Amino acid sequence: MTASNTATKAHEAHAAPAAPECDQVATPGAAAAPAPAAMPAASAVVAPAATPATTAAAERDPRIARSRAALREAFITLVEERGIDGFSVGDLCTSAGLNRGTFYNHFRDKESLLASFEDEVIEGLGGVLAKFQNIKLRELAACSLTHRPLPMLVELYDYLREEGPFLHAMLGPGGDARFGMRLREAVCGRFVRSLLHERYQNDPSAFTRYYISFYSGAYLGVISEWIDSGMTETSEEMALISMRLLFIKPGESIKM
Repeated sequence: MTASNTATKAHEAHAAPAAPECDQVATPGAAAAPAPAAMPAASAVVAPAATPATTAAAERDPRIARSRAALREAFITLVEERGIDGFSVGDLCTSAGLNRGTFYNHFRDKESLLASFEDEVIEGLGGVLAKFQNIKLRELAACSLTHRPLPMLVELYDYLREEGPFLHAMLGPGGDARFGMRLREAVCGRFVRSLLHERYQNDPSAFTRYYISFYSGAYLGVISEWIDSGMTETSEEMALISMRLLFIKPGESIKM
């Protein structure tokens, strides 16, 4: 744990609550305090989306969905403004309009909430990338030669655009550096591996490992640049750029 994390937790453990609705902080090892009999809608129970069961619960209960969305928006805003280590759970709850008792009923700490958000994004990407499993290199080459974007790549960039605010915060200077590594493996690594001939997809040789690592890092750089520059290119344009980068040869024009 970083020094800033330790300081944040120490502050939360000893600071008095800023408002009456924030006095339900759970202590380690103790059961969470019961919710007030008449809880305002803004303090609806927030269920983590780390499992299918809790995701289904959020879909059934619009209060849970609203509360989770408020937490997510507040989290993104605070990361952009202060960096991931620059705010406390109390700050997060105040920004989201929720009380800390509700938060601690469902999350251990800020890190568990972050893990829930990150897992949610990676899981969504997994659903898109599953369609890449049967892609053939000749299919990608045919699209590249005819200047047609590969539909699966368009869908991938559509999803990345939807998650743009979260990705911008996490990949930025105040975000979570570990998430960038997860994104590289979950998106770029799987994409590059899917393009290899089947005999090399599970090849443990050094060259294959470095080939995948080289292109995975390159594509993470492409995604990061697109997000950081405001995603001005369309998903179709980014699909074409990604394909062009894969097939470009040394000495060729770098124009589209």
